[in-house]
Amino acid sequence: MQSSDTADRPQSILIVDYGSQVTQLIARRIRETGVYCEIHPFQSAGAAMAAMQPRGVVLSGGPASTLDENAPTIDPTILDAGVPILGICYGQQALCMALGGKVEAGHHREFGRAAVKVDKPSALTDGIWELGSEHQVWMSHGDRVVQLPEGFEVVGTSANAPFAMIANAARHIWAVQFHPEVVHTPDGARLYDNFVHNICGIASTWTMAAYRAKMIEKIRDQVGTNKVICGLSGGVDSSVAAVLIHEAIGDQLTCIYVDHGLMRLNESEQVVTMFRDQYNISLVYVDVSKVFLRELDVVSDPETKRKIIGRLFIETFEKEAKKLGGAEFLAQGTLYPDVIESVSFTGGPSVTIKSHHNVGGLPERMNMQLVEPLRELFKDEVRVLGRELGLPESFIGRHPFPGPGLAIRCPGGITPEKLDILRQADTIFLDEIHKSGQYDKIWQAFAVLLPVQTVGVMGDGRTYEFVCALRAVTSVDGMTADFYQFDMNFLGKTASRIINEVRGINRVVYDVTSKPPGTIEWE
Repeated sequence: MQSSDTADRPQSILIVDYGSQVTQLIARRIRETGVYCEIHPFQSAGAAMAAMQPRGVVLSGGPASTLDENAPTIDPTILDAGVPILGICYGQQALCMALGGKVEAGHHREFGRAAVKVDKPSALTDGIWELGSEHQVWMSHGDRVVQLPEGFEVVGTSANAPFAMIANAARHIWAVQFHPEVVHTPDGARLYDNFVHNICGIASTWTMAAYRAKMIEKIRDQVGTNKVICGLSGGVDSSVAAVLIHEAIGDQLTCIYVDHGLMRLNESEQVVTMFRDQYNISLVYVDVSKVFLRELDVVSDPETKRKIIGRLFIETFEKEAKKLGGAEFLAQGTLYPDVIESVSFTGGPSVTIKSHHNVGGLPERMNMQLVEPLRELFKDEVRVLGRELGLPESFIGRHPFPGPGLAIRCPGGITPEKLDILRQADTIFLDEIHKSGQYDKIWQAFAVLLPVQTVGVMGDGRTYEFVCALRAVTSVDGMTADFYQFDMNFLGKTASRIINEVRGINRVVYDVTSKPPGTIEWE
């Protein structure tokens, strides 16, 4: 289906973002097919089109109505480029409006699961959905298309969306009212596979081996013979970035590890040992835990905690960087979601330092250029790159750890005693999960020391101690999640261990909260 005049374009897809909370999932699904893609806001889509010269374009969903006076529109260069286009939800409505169709205000809203019937064959559903069959999809729309532009035909319908799937094969345009990118559309990933491979004609060339080689060459070209310092947090992102940069420039890299006293049990020792002994990377270790804990002692608000941790981290990092002298580059574990989120729906840029604190800004006085070798990758892709680089699976497969560390898993004021209690409980919880063989089935699991104490009876005496909450969630994308369904025997055994082995806890509860869609970090 690929048009002959696009055959020499790069092997990539442009995703135009209209503000959907799941736009990143579109990119993930396309990357999973082995095809490179980038997300750009609709305001800069024309410039992105010129720079990327993609072989196909996906128009995302969004919260706006195409009937609004200042509704987001489609850049004409996209429609004139002759490349295949796939419109999703708002993207479908915007296409129809731009090409002469009509959209109706939300009298037939449709949110949640729906059944789409395939009324005509199309290149998008070829080999996936048979003619006349019905399939589950995920709808999320108020407005709907009521009149198609010239040259389009209906290829699929639902109860409340008579134009659920439309196509204009002559113009290489397909559009759907539902969201194929979410897990609630079971065959959605296959639809994207059809679009990028069969319609756009792109081969699966997006591999970590190729990315590794490309980034090593890029780092060497950028840095030359200069020195680089890296703020190593001990997390997967900064660690993979450090190992990749070290492979590229060797002893020109020095890592700085700031121990703020908020890491998990023995984690700082493990990080130092791995980087100094296993990878022979120059590492500066600085213990400022007493400074951090002194300022966090009476702070309860989690955002205030973040800002304190961010400020102290930057002050410490800057001080240690000055001691090294002569470094012109700063390495960061910036990921693609950070890049996307740094430009809001309305286009406002935000310059942030991506380190383990996730707050604050890089002081201009440091006057350093950034080296960000992971800025094109999602979290799961960083793990694949880590394996490509040979990092141990026990490290790469670890559950995500929040930027401020245990500070936000210890609501209320923070003290060394409370952190010690939390570390012990968290270690027992994870130990039991590992022993039961459930660790890799869970996206993230951790303990929280609640800021309440309860009266209990232990043995022949009364106790007045803290309550520990256990949380574990499953996720396939890191954006939506549900609580993990442990059996009661596991929870009972784990609770008994925590109460018996951790002095300071006399009650354990399990959190069954689900994670709403559209949020990135689960803490």
